[in-house]
Amino acid sequence: MMNVTLFRSMNGRHKSHQACVRGLGLRRLNQKISVEDTPATRGMLDKVSYLVKVEES
Repeated sequence: MMNVTLFRSMNGRHKSHQACVRGLGLRRLNQKISVEDTPATRGMLDKVSYLVKVEES
């Protein structure tokens, strides 16, 4: 499992990047969630790495 935090706003970002953040389950700034470590989630996190912080647990 990985802990993911949205630390930058999605305002003015590419629509596909906003969709990745929503797909991960993040809705609000500074919201923290846990996601499974799969290739699909890794790809989404790589795409929006400038918006989120990832902590491995």
